[in-house]
Amino acid sequence: MTSSTQLPTTPTGRLGNSADPKDASLQVEHPLRVRVKICGITSPEDAEAAIAAGADALGFNTWQGSRRYLDLDTAAEWISTLPTFVTRVALCVNTPLEQAQRLAALPCLDALQFHGDESHEYCALFAGLGRPFIRAVRLGAAHELGGLIQWSTRQLLVDAAVPGAYGGTGCSADLALAAEAVAGFPRLSVTLAGGLEPDNVAAAVRRVRPYAVDVASGVESAPGKKDAGKMRAFVQAVLGA
Repeated sequence: MTSSTQLPTTPTGRLGNSADPKDASLQVEHPLRVRVKICGITSPEDAEAAIAAGADALGFNTWQGSRRYLDLDTAAEWISTLPTFVTRVALCVNTPLEQAQRLAALPCLDALQFHGDESHEYCALFAGLGRPFIRAVRLGAAHELGGLIQWSTRQLLVDAAVPGAYGGTGCSADLALAAEAVAGFPRLSVTLAGGLEPDNVAAAVRRVRPYAVDVASGVESAPGKKDAGKMRAFVQAVLGA
């Protein structure tokens, strides 16, 4: 993608290229506020409402097993008309590498987010394309923290560890582990996801101090249908934290 997604950004506000997370000289310059990504956008109306609410990035789910699935081939036209200062992220689950490469080349997208069982080798191959991507990690135990620097990207999303699920469950991530990830790996940009909603996101931000937060079900009136009031309340809660 080329906007901003999790959101270490270039001077234009868009994501820069992936960098080696093992390079100790690369320190994340955190913004003055936590960024907001609203995921599971399925219509131009919801996209515009999310932007009006103050979202920095929008997520489009390409996994057909999701209740928030969006066919990017048919949606590309309206996605491409969205403001260029908002990052547009395609969420992928176990997508073949060739298809991921095709998605990454779409001019309406700025970055990909891998949210399935993609291996370290898969991510390393994709990183070789020089395209920005986020690796979602379902963090469930402390011993998994050491593997966070092995994904060939500085952009990580920490989600709830729900067996058999690929996000969008509404279940909360382990905030203690998420906070350890942020504190222990300052060169990584960590997005917090999982069970966030307007009533709890401020407390989560204060505890974890993430680079960004990601929300889907927490701002919906129904799966795949966003609620404009909830999105505004969510962004305001983040800003107030």
